[in-house]
Amino acid sequence: MTDALWTSDFIVRGKAVRVKKTGAEVVIDRALAAEAAGWFALYLAIRAKALVTRLAAPGPKVWFAPDRPRPWYLVWAAASWAGVRVVDDPMQAQAAFYFDDTTTGEPPAVTGRAFNFACRDITKSRVAEVFEEVFGYPLAVDPAHGQGLAVEKGEANGVHDGRMVWLPTRARPGKVYQRLIDNIEGEDAVDLRTPFVGGRPVVVFIKRRPIESRFANHNSRVALARPKDVFSKLEIVQLCAFARAMGLDWGGMDVLRDGPSGRLYVVDVNKTDMGPPTALPFHAKLKAVALLARAFKDLVKGGARS
Repeated sequence: MTDALWTSDFIVRGKAVRVKKTGAEVVIDRALAAEAAGWFALYLAIRAKALVTRLAAPGPKVWFAPDRPRPWYLVWAAASWAGVRVVDDPMQAQAAFYFDDTTTGEPPAVTGRAFNFACRDITKSRVAEVFEEVFGYPLAVDPAHGQGLAVEKGEANGVHDGRMVWLPTRARPGKVYQRLIDNIEGEDAVDLRTPFVGGRPVVVFIKRRPIESRFANHNSRVALARPKDVFSKLEIVQLCAFARAMGLDWGGMDVLRDGPSGRLYVVDVNKTDMGPPTALPFHAKLKAVALLARAFKDLVKGGARS
């Protein structure tokens, strides 16, 4: 896959970097610099593997629209590792991939094998609606009539603006209100970030954060696990059904387990997920990318798909 620095994707203002496409903003500090250095090492490893793979045998061709994935997206890592070739003409591709880093969107018309073209709405309210339909118990709460602590979040993808609020309260425009999930283990909040390929979970990134920054996007520790070691067989069936209902062929889910009840809650869906997480050890990053690459290549060639 070809790539560049894509500096035009960002706006630097003072000590913050703003992503033009999504509006997400990241503060420039030592932590960000360390994460960038770790990411660059992984980038070089993936580029080297891609060159070797292409010399061995040319991979299948994929057309991404309306955008090509940049190197910081997980699908770029998987596709590059697998030797998948990106083309500009959909008529030359074996499959089409709807790639638009927006919360809602309308994909272009396409024929043939197509992935994520039915995943047009990943707002928090849509996620909560589909979750309740599939799992049979609610995530969303009514802010005007609920009682106790809840979580207030923005509808948009990737904003990481969650905060705890006491109910009842007046709903704010553009916000959704969800049950506060007790995902605390010891001194950490635990997020089971789960990438899906072909509508099935491939790996799980067990992300741990300090309780006081549980809604932020910086992890203190991350471990790699297999889905079957984290979820029950029934839970995997339910998660796959949820992916189908969302139209998600490729993407990541933020899954939380409520300690007192043991229940799972899918609180976020991202069809253009980034990663692997920077706090994941380097060898585990490579393993995760390899597993996702194999699943993605099978998907493009018409193999594994739910």
